[in-house]
Order: sequence, then C-alpha cells, then structure tokens
Amino acid sequence: MEKLLINGNKDLNGEISISGSKNAALPIIFATLLSHKPILINNIPKLQDVNISLKLLKHFGSKIQYYDQHSVCLESNSLISLDAPYELVKKMRASILSLGPLLTRFGEVKVSLPGGCAIGQRPVDQHISALKKMGAKICIDHGFIIAKCNKLKGCTIKNNIVSVTGTENIMMAAVLAEGTTIIENAACEPEIVDLANFLIQIGAKIYGHGTPKIIIDGVHSLHGVSYKISSDRIEAGTFMCAVGATKGDILLKNVNPLEMKATISILRSAGLNISTGDNWIRCQMFDKPLPINFETDIYPGIPTDMQAQLMALSTVAKGKSLIIENIFENRFMHAQELCRLGANIDINGNKATIYGVNYLSGTNVLATDLRASASLIIAGLSAKGETLIEDIYHLDRGYENMEFKLNSIGADIKRIIYDED
Repeated sequence: MEKLLINGNKDLNGEISISGSKNAALPIIFATLLSHKPILINNIPKLQDVNISLKLLKHFGSKIQYYDQHSVCLESNSLISLDAPYELVKKMRASILSLGPLLTRFGEVKVSLPGGCAIGQRPVDQHISALKKMGAKICIDHGFIIAKCNKLKGCTIKNNIVSVTGTENIMMAAVLAEGTTIIENAACEPEIVDLANFLIQIGAKIYGHGTPKIIIDGVHSLHGVSYKISSDRIEAGTFMCAVGATKGDILLKNVNPLEMKATISILRSAGLNISTGDNWIRCQMFDKPLPINFETDIYPGIPTDMQAQLMALSTVAKGKSLIIENIFENRFMHAQELCRLGANIDINGNKATIYGVNYLSGTNVLATDLRASASLIIAGLSAKGETLIEDIYHLDRGYENMEFKLNSIGADIKRIIYDED
C-alpha cells in the first residue's frame, strides 16, 4: 500500500512539462486493434490505466514493443483471443473500448462489463444499442457482453445523451463497417478529435469530428502510422488549481490552451493571472483565490474531471462558491475528505456550496477516485502541517509522476510504502 505525505503551505514556482493525455491515449490504444499493421504511439503517458490497456491488448495477442518510456509500437496482426476477461476489465472502465474495434474487424467479441472509479453510474447502453442498430447480435450473459455480426452496416445513430466513450466506440466500429455511419449528438471533446485524427492517419474516412455530427465512410482495411498523443488538459488544469490554492508562478509547457478555454476562464475569475502561447500557459497567484460559481458540462463547458480540483481551490477562497455537478451523480465523495482538512462544504443533491476558510489543516484523508486524489493533493499543498493521503493507486491511474513534478516546483511530497498488514 502506498500513501503520499505532504508538508504543505509552500508556494509553487517553476516549470512543468505536461504529459500525454490519458483520455486520448486509451481509445487510441484500443483503436490499434483495427489494423494488422504496426503502429507507433508517441507521447504516451506512464499511467496504470495505460499499463492495464496494454496488458489487455497483450492478452488479445497484440505484439507490444517499447521504444522508450513514452513511445510504444503495437501490432495486432495475429490475435489469439477475442475475450476481455473480468480480471483486467474490472480495473478500468475504458476497457469497454475494445468492444467496437474487435467486433467490426473480427465479427465477434466477448467483453466483461467494465469497472473503474466509483463516481456514479456510467451505463454502456448506448454502446450496445448503437452496435445493434449496425447489425450486431448482442446479449449480456454472466457479466459479459457477447457480440457477433457478419458485417456491421453503416446507419444513422442518434445518441439520447452525449457520451465520450460511446462516441468513441461507435466511431471505431464504423470505420470498417459497410457504408456510411452518421453519429448525431456526438461528443465534441478534444480527445474525440484526437481519436478521429489518428483513425484518419491510418486510413479511415471521418468528417465533422469536434462537432455534434460525425460522419464515417467505412473502408476495407487500415494501415500503420506513427502518431503523437495530444497533451493532457486535465493534468494542466490540476496544476493550475494547485498554484491557485498555494500561490506562486508556474509555466506549463507542452499544452494546448485552446482546449482549455472554460477552465482558464473560471480560474481567471478566481483571481489567477494567466497568460498563454501556442503550447504554453503561465499561471501566477499572489493572493487568496476569489469565490467561483460554475456547473460542469460537456465540452466546451467546464469538464467534470476538473470539478474536484476546483472545489479544493474554493475551500480557501475569500467567500462562498457554488458548484453544480451535472455529469455524474456521485462525484462529491471528496467533499467529506476536504472537510476533514477543515473545509466548510454543504452538499445538497448535485449542488455543493463551499464557504472559504482562512486556512486548511493537515490530517489523514482517503482518496476515493482519480480526480478526488488530485483535489486532496491540492488541499494538502495549501494546508498547514502534514497531510497523509491514503489509497493513492487512484492517482497513478491518471497522473504521471505527479509528486515528482510538484516537488520540482517547490512542493514537499513523499511517497511512503506500507505493508498491507
């Protein structure tokens, strides 16, 4: 068991290079199953979710070769299994993204119903209904999605809700389907655009990505490519919240500010001085943050993946903040842990009212999910005294070397390994 010990109340100053995006890397890893040619993925982040995805591809029979710690070559020429076992799938919800590629390429697949963070229900109904409309026969038996088809056929799919993974699965299934597929009410996130750009580079015909209507003309086969994953906008936003809560002056490199307009806007309203360039963001904070009011929303709104970090920032703001969570119904579990640090937070359904306090005080807290882990680190960095964060395996699922990066700009964080007993 590993924990983080934070000695807080220190300004943050310096430079950080942002890693490749977790939310872009995972669907692209699974999209390599669509081609029998070697594919080199660059700027891949070193994360537990990436490791689990690669283990799953290795289970299928893909050949995996690391060129360096951030570049991996994947070749799925001769697969030996089309079953995604529970032992791997239970650890990460994104494993459902093997469903579309394997079904459209091989005509059958068996995938365990997914696991992942306990932040609310995230049903796979849209994935299943879309693939059925494309001609697949699907049943759920003993916790597995079992799907078969002769050949998927393009059609018009109208999503009743906007789903990122749902859009990604349909896109991947459609690239090798017969005819044209139109996805209406599609997700518009930058990670959708990144996946589409990757698929286009290996030979797919995709139009309208980044808009609510995506059109895919099916092709017979796909080839190889060398592709670079985009930067992680959530990691960048997390570091911006950290400097907002602690004060300081940081420069984030290898980041795209155009993908972060909503996050940048709300942080400016909190009092951060933010300047941007083509691939960098500079954040300065020399006073306590101002209160903020926002609702999470689908892109281009404020992402739900930034809600916990912004709440941590709000705990030490000069006044009352209001956060409304519109995406997941169970994503305020970090609030009670923030209150253990001295925060004053009232939860009423999907609304959180945060009354800013003069300071937080270090104590022991428990990370309940990936972004909750980040929020507790931000709170611990701003708190007086020592904060011990337990269950940080969540953190390693989505942040690469987070304590190393924070220590490089003035934080004092130690990773402690304990025996299970």
